[in-house]
Amino acid sequence: MFHPEGPTFFEQVRQCLSSTRKGYDLLAPKFEFTPYRTPDEMLQAVSAILETDSFETALDVCCGTGAGMRMLRPLVGRKVVGIDFSKEMLHEAQRLLAYSEGGAELEFVHGDVLEMSFDEAFDLATCFGALGHIYGKDTDLFLQKIHHALRPGGKFVFITTSSPPVCSRTFWLSHGFNLAMKIRNLVVRPPFIMYYLTFLLPEIRQTLERNGFRVEVESPEELGLYQVVVATKVG
Repeated sequence: MFHPEGPTFFEQVRQCLSSTRKGYDLLAPKFEFTPYRTPDEMLQAVSAILETDSFETALDVCCGTGAGMRMLRPLVGRKVVGIDFSKEMLHEAQRLLAYSEGGAELEFVHGDVLEMSFDEAFDLATCFGALGHIYGKDTDLFLQKIHHALRPGGKFVFITTSSPPVCSRTFWLSHGFNLAMKIRNLVVRPPFIMYYLTFLLPEIRQTLERNGFRVEVESPEELGLYQVVVATKVG
């Protein structure tokens, strides 16, 4: 499952028993060697969709070690900002992106995405592989913060899928993992927030529309069951 340079089993256990923030601080030096990093083929599919448009500024939400920022940099004219609440993940992003391609300036912000105060500062916002860290009860707040950060006509782009069939292995593995995390968070403090099957279609379309977005869904062949949501800020 893991690259030889990735975290050991005991390092993963230590991470899981930590808070979400501390867990990612611990994982940061080896994160690029885990399956948690967004695959390049997913980023390339999003890049192909975005390259037909023009963006001066972009925000990568929960940027981690910067895989999304690396994809965005050649597509953005002026600045790409990454925000994450893990200082160590941000340090890794700065190191890994020091010589990345593209002329856009890079800025790294340490902060909680649910407390963002950007005011119509970006033409584009993205989020890759981190939506499972948002509690369901916080989904509207999360989308409101992104809506506020975007200029009118700005786009919020992310990858998701539909709920797998009840008879599928994915359905039961995902719900089994979610149940294990709920039990873990009941008995161990602080909580580690990570759940599968979040921001799923078609429900997330309705939630986005309720929060001021017009929604389009792209289905690149190379992504299989995954789809790219392009939500445009209206008003």
